[in-house]
Amino acid sequence: MTDRRNFLKTSLAIAGGLVGGNLFTSCGSGSGTPEKTVGLQLYSLRDDIKELGIRKVLEIVAKMGYTNLETAGYGGGKLYGLDPAELKKIVDDLGMKLSSSHLGRDITDNHDADKAWWQTALEAHVAAGMTYMIMPSSPLRGEGATLDNVKRYGEYFSEIGQLTLGASIKFGYHNHNFEFENKIDDVPVYDLLVENTSPDHVIFQNDVYWTQRGGYNPVDYLKKYPQRIQVLHIKDETAIGASGTIDFKAIFDQAYANGVIKDWYVEVERYDEPNPEEAQKIAGKLKVDPLTKSIADVQKSYDFLAAAEYVK
Repeated sequence: MTDRRNFLKTSLAIAGGLVGGNLFTSCGSGSGTPEKTVGLQLYSLRDDIKELGIRKVLEIVAKMGYTNLETAGYGGGKLYGLDPAELKKIVDDLGMKLSSSHLGRDITDNHDADKAWWQTALEAHVAAGMTYMIMPSSPLRGEGATLDNVKRYGEYFSEIGQLTLGASIKFGYHNHNFEFENKIDDVPVYDLLVENTSPDHVIFQNDVYWTQRGGYNPVDYLKKYPQRIQVLHIKDETAIGASGTIDFKAIFDQAYANGVIKDWYVEVERYDEPNPEEAQKIAGKLKVDPLTKSIADVQKSYDFLAAAEYVK
C-alpha cells in the first residue's frame, strides 16, 4: 500500500489543476414544478440503452422531467462508449446535467495498474463535469467480510478519495444489502467501512431500499452518520412508491434536516407491466413506441416524486 499511497500523493498536484471549485446541484421548490430537481441513475434504463443507444434514451429521459443524471457506463476513459466531453454536451443540450457516476475497480495485486486505472477514470470524469465518483459495490461479503479486508478497502477508498478530491470530485461508496447482513463481532460491515475510511476523503451513497432489505431503517442511518452520507439512491421494489413499504417522506425529511445531501437519484432495478391506460398515457407523453416496462416505471417514479410535497 505504500507504493500506492506515494502515487496518490504525487497525483494530487496533477489532479488539482484539472478543474476549479466543486459545484453541487440543488432542489428547487414547488410540487411537480420544473424547478424541482429529480435525479436518475441511468442503470434504470440499461436495456433501453443497449437497444436504442444512449443518445435516444437521454432524449426520452429529458422528456420525462429528470434533470440530474448518474451514469453507469464507464470504461477505458469513455462513458457509454463516448468521449466524456461529447456525452456532457449531449446532456447539456437537453437541459440536464451529469453529476455522478458509478464505476469501480477492486484491489488487485498489480498496484501500478490500479493507479493507472483510477487516474484515467478521474481525468474522464473531470472532462464530464462530474461531482461524484461512486464505487457501486465491493467483495466485502461472505468469506470476504473480514476485518482485515474492511481495513484494506477502507485505506484503498481513502486514497482514491484523496486523489479525486484534488480534482474537486468526491469519492463515495454505494451499499447493497450485504453490508448490513454481513457482520463482524455483531457490527455491520457498513458501519465498519464508515469507521475505517477517512471522513475527509470518502462519502457514502446510501441506497435506502438495500439498507431496508438488509434489516435496517435508512432513517436511522441518516441520523447515525449525518455528515458521511451525502448522496442517496431512492429505490423501491419496482417504481418508486409502488410497494408502499418504504417511508420516503421520513427519508427525505431526515435528509433535508442533515443539511449535507444535495443530490439523490432514482434507481429502478425491477419493473412492473403498466396497465393499458397507464401505458397509453406514458407512451403518448414520451412518444415512445413500443413502450418498455422500464421506461414506464422510470416515468412513474418521476411522477410520484414530483408530486410529493415532501420533496423540495
